[in-house]
Amino acid sequence: MIETIQHESLKWQHITNPSEEDYRYLLEEYKFHPLDIEDCRGTNQRPKIDEYDDYYFLILHFPYFDKGNKFIRIREVKIFWGKDYIITIGKSHWVVKKFFDDLKEDLLSKDEDAMEKLSSSDLLLYHILDRLMVETYTLIMRVGAEVDLINYDIFNKKARSIIELISITRRNIILLNTTFKPQLRVLHMFESGGVRGFVDPEQMDMEDYWGNILDQYQKMFDSIEDYGELIEGLSKTFDSLQANKTNEIMKVLTYFSTIMLPLTVVTGLFGMNVEFPFVTNTRSFWIILSAMVLLMALLIIFFQRRTRR
Repeated sequence: MIETIQHESLKWQHITNPSEEDYRYLLEEYKFHPLDIEDCRGTNQRPKIDEYDDYYFLILHFPYFDKGNKFIRIREVKIFWGKDYIITIGKSHWVVKKFFDDLKEDLLSKDEDAMEKLSSSDLLLYHILDRLMVETYTLIMRVGAEVDLINYDIFNKKARSIIELISITRRNIILLNTTFKPQLRVLHMFESGGVRGFVDPEQMDMEDYWGNILDQYQKMFDSIEDYGELIEGLSKTFDSLQANKTNEIMKVLTYFSTIMLPLTVVTGLFGMNVEFPFVTNTRSFWIILSAMVLLMALLIIFFQRRTRR
């Protein structure tokens, strides 16, 4: 399905779930390179910018939370960018569709801000990327809040819930890191002049706009790296706490076993079916029991003194 926004000479077409007919339309109408169309058919493409004489083809990756609102997924944003058109294609990030619908509605009401965004393809691309950056920043701030929550609850909550939260957060951070790192090089091309764009520099200098996108992206990438270091530190702290708790439990069990061992020897010895001295004495039971209690008390005192050293 092809949806279109038209303002003066600029056109934004958003194609959701493209069919073979849609791909033929792009090949015939815009003369796009067949390899770019092939990339649109596929998934799991690396971030890139392909430059041609009259258009650019961009593949960028942006994160979102799944339906369970727990795990982060990655959605590809594929954009054909020409002098008088922007074409977004495929199962793009939901922010792109939301921005398309909002802009279409604002344009119908003749909103001046919407008309300004559609004044050039360069500016429209900037606003698409800016919307994606804002949403991504919100997502990363939520990941940071989860790291802070782990830091707060690591001494209070049960081990199982903390292990689950640490594992999910670490997975999300690793996915963000592997997504942002290769894409940072791609966005550097905008600010460095590797991507010239189509707007006349005398009419509008896009360098500051691209610099703003790169600054936002760099800031988010730095935050992800910081969160990665924090989650690793919290994970090691949690492992140390669990090891310490295990050692304390083993210490108690060792004390108990050590105290009970001589008592078990005594009861086993006198439980044998043989004749013992004073076994017929009516007070022998209480004498043996008193000796066992005394032995147990001496062992407890001994271990307490050893522990205090």
